[in-house]
Amino acid sequence: MKDKTRVRKKLLIEGFISLLIAITPLLFYFYKYLPIDSKSWSFIGINFSSNGFEDVSLAFYYYFNKLVPLLLLIIWFISCKNWWYHAILIPISMYSFQLYSVLTYDSGNLDENEIMYVIAVSMVVIPVVYFIRVKLVDKHVHGIDLKAMDTELQILKEKEELRKEREKLEKSQKTLSKNM
Repeated sequence: MKDKTRVRKKLLIEGFISLLIAITPLLFYFYKYLPIDSKSWSFIGINFSSNGFEDVSLAFYYYFNKLVPLLLLIIWFISCKNWWYHAILIPISMYSFQLYSVLTYDSGNLDENEIMYVIAVSMVVIPVVYFIRVKLVDKHVHGIDLKAMDTELQILKEKEELRKEREKLEKSQKTLSKNM
């Protein structure tokens, strides 16, 4: 019974994601179906304004020009199983900051200052991705297993300590045999 509900839930989620991916071209070109030279547009009782742009069509052009790639990148990030998927956070952050600047549009400057925020995010993401890569390359490509190396070093230390103790015992045995 649990397996059926799990399968249904998985199919529902995957179906929703597939539908979302399938309608992204429609979302991307949605602005073409809006009234041109109109300062506001109402849909299902929700009123959308031009938000400082020339008209609503241009505002939705900028909104969906940032939202659609952001949505696709988020889906990719969530569904990616490769070791480098954290690198996808960099373009996600870029589109997020650009979408925020478009939604809070006050002046004529778009896509100019977001680079500073993206650099800050990149300074965190790039070292994390590089660290993961180094660990994986060492383990899978070069065959270096750090835990195995630690245990091997520990065994070597113990062998060295045993060797020193054996030498001490041999010396004490020689001195005892000479005394007798």
